Amino acid sequence: MATRETTGGTRNESVRIGPDDPRYLAVVEKRFNKRFSASPDYVRLVSSTDQVVSAVEEAVREGRRLAVTSGGHCLEGFVSNPEVRVILDVSPMKRVYYDADRRAVAVECGATVGETFRALFETWGVVIPLGEHPNIGMGGHVVGGAFGFLCRQLGLAADYLYALEVVTVDESGQASRVVATREKSDPHRDLWWAHTGGGGGNFGVVTRYWFRSPDASGEDPARLLPRAPESITTFKAEWDWSDVDEPAFLRLLRNHGVWCERNSNADSPNASLWTLLEIHRKQFGKIIVRGVSTAGVGAEQQVDDHLAALSEGGIAPHGRELARMSWLEFALNPLPDLFAAPPGGVSAKVKDALLKKRFTDAQIGVAYDHLTRTDHDVMGGMLGLATYGGRINTVARDATAAAQRDSILDIACTTGWLEPREEAKNLTWVRAFYRDLFAESGGVPVPGEAYDGSFINHPDTDLADLSLNTSGVPWHTLYYKENYPRLQRIKARWDPRDVFRHALSIRVG
Repeated sequence: MATRETTGGTRNESVRIGPDDPRYLAVVEKRFNKRFSASPDYVRLVSSTDQVVSAVEEAVREGRRLAVTSGGHCLEGFVSNPEVRVILDVSPMKRVYYDADRRAVAVECGATVGETFRALFETWGVVIPLGEHPNIGMGGHVVGGAFGFLCRQLGLAADYLYALEVVTVDESGQASRVVATREKSDPHRDLWWAHTGGGGGNFGVVTRYWFRSPDASGEDPARLLPRAPESITTFKAEWDWSDVDEPAFLRLLRNHGVWCERNSNADSPNASLWTLLEIHRKQFGKIIVRGVSTAGVGAEQQVDDHLAALSEGGIAPHGRELARMSWLEFALNPLPDLFAAPPGGVSAKVKDALLKKRFTDAQIGVAYDHLTRTDHDVMGGMLGLATYGGRINTVARDATAAAQRDSILDIACTTGWLEPREEAKNLTWVRAFYRDLFAESGGVPVPGEAYDGSFINHPDTDLADLSLNTSGVPWHTLYYKENYPRLQRIKARWDPRDVFRHALSIRVG
């Protein structure tokens, strides 16, 4: 049974940090995407739910726009927004423990993905299919659905969410603690449902998650979540762009798409293989494929078969690298060169889409043009194609708020730059690339036979720009499909004052 309650008694004060405190910059500059910057009146470092309740009430009472940060990995300026006057930093809340009353593993919102992986593995030998980067904060991650290296085998992290604790604000401006579960008898079950893919910054401040597999029973935490993989095998191989002409490029992407169409069912023996095809701009010099297998002793053959499928009738990659390691060793430092960033970080734009079918040959031609053209000097541009589907697609579209349950690929047109003067040309290139890929559907991946919209954990405010999205399909349909009206009703109930809002937040009206 869920409860809604106000906290009574004496509250421990959170730490209030102003611009003259050196810790202030450590929070406002804690962002993955350096394209955006923040200058709030103050930051609140909170270490308990009581402190969150107090801090939220204070900001509401003072009429200050509030945003919450955990790991700082939002791709858009939802937190780093000039209109935000208070940033609530929940990163001190890091406990991971077994809750015997709820028979579930509890994870506080400030724990990172890496810290959660470590605690789950070292304490119980289990895993949740969380995201790919160990520094992502749990607070805003799970609520967007959350997928990672194990998603094809295990599904989304949100599929294992049993309950959560949220601080919400009512019509009078009073903040209170709510616990909502997936139990059908729970009168607040809709609030749980909204956090299984509804996106962060919409309903309140998540302070704690509880995880348990939907089919789990008993009280042994080592049996309530999937067992961690016995081992991880990683691989990497590459093609030199100088060897890849347009026919060879067409063959490679066609082969890749066909493999995904044939191997994205949950019962596929290749559901244990996740891969990423990184097609960097030609000036970068290389096209890279890398991946992660949990197939144990069969991993090497699985990798070789995959590379052979990509190469059929075309050019084989060279420099194959293979490494086998423990799950935790991998999880805490996955694919190091993929996530490497220069000192000070980068500015970036990521434009995501979910595909139900492979790219057409015409779309592959569009990709070749934008990745080889010389009229835009964009060193950081790339098309990434990550395998998807598998166990994810066994869940009904309305069972969780994560509506994309028919996809085989998550693709992204991305670019990154170091100097502010490079922003305009990078944005021009990546927007044109994405628009041309989906030209026949108004420049965006409209849900239908071929596409499944976009993933809210990879937000892109361009989808709400009618000069860039000419499809006539609103941004919220791309992210939430048929689930959006239900999310609107939940938003109206739990955040009637629209305290928690950003450029792509759920709209009540």
